[in-house]
Parts: sequence; C-alpha cells; structure tokens
Amino acid sequence: MARRKVSNPLALAVLGLLQEQSMHPYEMASTLRERHKDGSFKVNSGSLYDTVEALVRHGWIEPVETARDGRRPERTVYAPTELGQAEFVRWVDELVRTPIAEYPKFLAAVSYLGALGPDGAADALTERAGHLVQRIEQTQAVLDETVGSGAVPRLFMIEVECALHAWQAELDWTRRTVAEIGDGRLAWPRVERTEQGWTWSAADDGNGSER
Repeated sequence: MARRKVSNPLALAVLGLLQEQSMHPYEMASTLRERHKDGSFKVNSGSLYDTVEALVRHGWIEPVETARDGRRPERTVYAPTELGQAEFVRWVDELVRTPIAEYPKFLAAVSYLGALGPDGAADALTERAGHLVQRIEQTQAVLDETVGSGAVPRLFMIEVECALHAWQAELDWTRRTVAEIGDGRLAWPRVERTEQGWTWSAADDGNGSER
C-alpha cells in the first residue's frame, strides 16, 4: 500500500467539511467543535493551519476566494480539488476496511498492571471506571441532544456512537477485572530475580497455601 502524502487525521476532517461547502480554517475549527468532532480529531489553530497548508501543497485543496468580515483580517476560503476528492473517498474506504495498529497508551499500561500490586491495580482501575462512566454519560447526553432530538441525522454522528460502544466495552472489562482481583480469580504470582533471570511461582493466598 502506497504511503499517503498527507496522513494526519485532521486532514480527513478538513476534506470532509469541504464536501459540504467551501470554508476558511476558522470556520472549519468552529464547525468541528459545534458538531462535537473535537472528540474524534485533535483540533487547534496551529495544527489546523499546518494541515490546510499541507493539503494545498499536495494539490488536494485550493484557495477559491479571500473574504473579509468587517474589520477582521482577510480569510482565505478553500475548496477540494478533483484529486483531493478522490483521495478523500479512497482514504475513508481504506480506513473502514483495514484495521491498523494504533498502540493505545492504556494497553501499554495494562501490560504492566502487575507492577501496581493487587490493591494498587484495583484502585487505579476503579478510578478509571469512574472516568469512563462520566465520559459515557456526557457523550450520551450529546447524542440525545443532537441525534435523539432529530436535529442531526444519525449518520452525521455515527463515530460518536462507535466511540460509546468502545468505551462501554472498556468499562465492562475494567469492572470485571477489578472484581477478579478482589475475589482472587486474577492472582498475583510471586516474582523473583535470579542469576538465571526472572522467575515466578503461584500466588500465596495469605494462609500459607498457594493458588
């Protein structure tokens, strides 16, 4: 698969917005935030302008006019080129079809969960579950206000729905793991470092027996 000349996910958002109408970068940022897309794309002025410049440089979008609103500075309005339109469709198709390795930080931390000890791990996971509950509730409220009220078609917020399912699955796993630590189903082996390297043995249940 050929390496894409512009691979920043924010570029995908810019191209997506320009499917609707020509826009200047400030309007792009405002629209993404109004539609709660800043949960799917990292939006800040510096990165957005850099992304727009990269898309222009590679011929995916082009300036179509320069507008001034009152005493504000001039703003350049952009539209997709034929090449940009084709790249956008190809990019979306590729991302939907083919899972890619994304290396989430949480999975990296979970791979060393044993370092926290049973109590520390249970405490950290319990706190994470609380944050997940809050995130799920807040995001569900956004969906209710937009899709649920009929103000926005479901398809326009489908990525938020997908994120909710992913967070709920993570919450279920987190709660289940906390319960397994508590009742001993997830045991902590005794680990020792020897001249031959690291070794481990069955966990002690605190009564002198192993499990």
